[in-house]
Amino acid sequence: MNPHRQIVCLLGLSLALSLAAVGQTWFNTGAPSNFWQSVACSADGGKIVAAAGGEGNRGLIYTSTNGGQAWNQSTASSNYWVSVAGSADGSRFIAAAYNGGLYTSTDSGSTWQSNNVAPRIWQSVASSADGSCLFAAYYNSLVFISTNGGAAWFSNSTAVADIREVVVSAAGNQVFAGNNIGHAVASTNAGASWVARASLSSGFNSLAASADGSHLVAITVGPTISLSTNAGVSWAATVLPPRSDWYYSAASADGVRLAVAGQKGVIYATTNFGQNWVSNDVPQLLWTGLASSADGNFLVAVTVNQGIWIRRTAAIPNVNLTPNGGGDLKLSWTVPSTNVLVQQSADLLGWSNYTCSPALNGTNLQAEVILSNAPGSVFYRLKTP
Repeated sequence: MNPHRQIVCLLGLSLALSLAAVGQTWFNTGAPSNFWQSVACSADGGKIVAAAGGEGNRGLIYTSTNGGQAWNQSTASSNYWVSVAGSADGSRFIAAAYNGGLYTSTDSGSTWQSNNVAPRIWQSVASSADGSCLFAAYYNSLVFISTNGGAAWFSNSTAVADIREVVVSAAGNQVFAGNNIGHAVASTNAGASWVARASLSSGFNSLAASADGSHLVAITVGPTISLSTNAGVSWAATVLPPRSDWYYSAASADGVRLAVAGQKGVIYATTNFGQNWVSNDVPQLLWTGLASSADGNFLVAVTVNQGIWIRRTAAIPNVNLTPNGGGDLKLSWTVPSTNVLVQQSADLLGWSNYTCSPALNGTNLQAEVILSNAPGSVFYRLKTP
């Protein structure tokens, strides 16, 4: 590194002040009331797909491209939609219908195409960060897998029957699945082979995973909330009080920020992987789905006939600065749910936008920008537009 060069990274006061005004309350987005069943969002929370229906009810799929401020009905026909998942940039989504087919979208959920997979009693779908690796589980010992965004599918036996939930790492290689009696399996090669993992005492209701697949939060029938830091090799119970209705979970990219929802009107969140939980003081509604942005500061929850709700928490991104070879440095942060710009200054007086735009790392859901080696002192900061 050039010995005369000094780089200082700052978080400008304008960022902190503007975020402080965002607050932590939940509010109704104004989406139509429906039998909402599942919800997924992009890494920054800007693009959302919500599906209505489920077993016994037909419904539609709605989308938002502005964090829930406005909603549009997609071209998907009325169906028994049970599960949706999407890519990190929110361009690609997959949806499954109960006793129906698998459908994918490449335009943020506006239009949908059938994947021509025979109808099954689908339970859960999952997507890698780039949307190429897709997984679909149903009441059998098979998990259906696509490595080309849903164009072609093959099935692979997991050696356990009645899979209820499946999650995948951002890279698409680490997969974890649990069945209706608490047995679990994992794959480190995108589902090509599976190994048994530690079982839980009852069947899986919900699963959420960190970007690398190591941190898991599972809600099982009973219901119990369990946590793992080693991809399901072992589990530990949380300190949350038992409830009869825990059912839905969501996780940030680092797996530290978690949220869990009960069907009968409660949502709790933690910022330290379950050491402490805080009530979100949400309305007493029938919650049916939950999703999180990569930084965990944006949550979206769906209900039965009470609309779609969101919460955005004020938080400053955690910034990392690491060598990148040739004297360059890499500035990175988990994709925030509040838009930020990288700016530079030579004297802390005049600031300009940095010419190199951040790129999304699909393995850890971090925004990365390379700071080129140059003589002199340079100051950098993140700022809201």
